[in-house]
Amino acid sequence: MAQNQPAPDATRRSERSRRAIYDAALALVVEVGYPRTTIEGIASRAGVGKQTIYRWWSSKADVLLEAFLDMAERTAAAAGQASYAFPDTGDLAADLKLVLRATVDELRDPSFEAPSRALAAEGVVDGELGRRLVTQLLEPQLQLYVDRLRSAQAAGGLRPDVDPRIALELFVSPLAQRWLQYTGPITYDYTDTLVDYALNGLAPR
Repeated sequence: MAQNQPAPDATRRSERSRRAIYDAALALVVEVGYPRTTIEGIASRAGVGKQTIYRWWSSKADVLLEAFLDMAERTAAAAGQASYAFPDTGDLAADLKLVLRATVDELRDPSFEAPSRALAAEGVVDGELGRRLVTQLLEPQLQLYVDRLRSAQAAGGLRPDVDPRIALELFVSPLAQRWLQYTGPITYDYTDTLVDYALNGLAPR
């Protein structure tokens, strides 16, 4: 008499497929670029049928965005964090420089750079994707800067009339522009200088 076998766990099987699809999408964007990455290619690489992907996502951009968000969460988890955290040592300049240096490392990492460039470019022409990219990825990161700058205000390290949401753009936006448009090297010295200029101003003292 045959022993009763446990029923297949559909949830576990779906999670394995989803993970394989994430990994395939990210790998293909690095290897062949976003334009040559296709749903068919992702499905083949992941070992699933196209219908599996279309059941969960409507386009390769949707797949890539979700895979990228998942990669960010896994990176944070590997660092022992529930999510990305902004240091607060009491030294605002040092904290900003530390975070921006970590950002430089990410921007130089091919596994991060290729999908993030692809999403940024696609978000320009696909308004809905662009809004999701801002809402789900960019704004939560910018809010960490806002919170740290408000902490500095409370400690007397910044003028009380400074708008943190505008102030953060003094160092975040130039870095993003240089990276996106290849207008100069992305280095620690560069981001350290951005912080110094932003916090100390440009006028003679």
